[in-house]
Amino acid sequence: MFKRVLKHNFSLLNVDHADLDIKWNYKNVISPYYRLYYIDAGEGELSDVTTTLQLEPGYLFIIPSFTLCNLSCQNYLSQYFIQFFEESSDGISLFANNRSIMKVKATDVDIQNFIRLLQINPGRGINRSDNPSIYEKDIFYKEYRELNNQQSMSTFLETQGIILQLVSRFLMQGVFKHNEENQIPVKILDAISHIQLNLHKALSVSELSKRANQNSDYFSRLFQQHTGERPVNYINEKRIERAQYLIVTTQMTFAQIAASTGFENVFYFSKIFKKITGMAPGKYKQQSEIAHL
Repeated sequence: MFKRVLKHNFSLLNVDHADLDIKWNYKNVISPYYRLYYIDAGEGELSDVTTTLQLEPGYLFIIPSFTLCNLSCQNYLSQYFIQFFEESSDGISLFANNRSIMKVKATDVDIQNFIRLLQINPGRGINRSDNPSIYEKDIFYKEYRELNNQQSMSTFLETQGIILQLVSRFLMQGVFKHNEENQIPVKILDAISHIQLNLHKALSVSELSKRANQNSDYFSRLFQQHTGERPVNYINEKRIERAQYLIVTTQMTFAQIAASTGFENVFYFSKIFKKITGMAPGKYKQQSEIAHL
């Protein structure tokens, strides 16, 4: 019998119910974690670079990590929300090809899952502000890690199971962009894992192809076939993704971040950062601090 291995797991950051008003109006928000909403009253709006969705009662909404989006409420909005981090065994995000907001009709089971998750994880709300510039700080991330460490095994497993159930609702045909490629070869998975673990070091196509015992050109074509990116572009994207996380969650300088993500100097780091994100690191940092351009 074919055995499938679960490669993705999620770590709870926050879960709560919130009543929002016109103050909930934030532009160009980008976070290193997922946001998942169930709307039970009122109305609002979510948008990314290609899609605008109305927040309306009876629906679930998900914003994958590193998805640039706008959040707004014109009058009143009542929502359950979950924020959580993703980890994957091969370094590829479950939503790597789906960095956009999505919407599905909520079921009774979904609603009960939100209520149950809040029940078994009391005190896991943001509690300070609904402004990302306030709660997206390293000290708060440390708090969530400690709270997860304090969970009993039963609560940890139930929390993980509920998040997996809710995420699975967005993997349906017609909502999720499924990867029709064949299973990724072991040598490509090894290269991806090596990249993820060594972003702070010098990485080259030559080195990766030698690890795979393949010709550089053949390896590059195979890598692109299964990841959608040439190796150099993939490496830079993962480095900048890590840099975005560090900018949002730490007080490291750009020089320190450049060094820790494998760039030779801060000038080259800034050039690649702007090429991939469309803005300079300083602008991105300012954006993450005030949640507005």
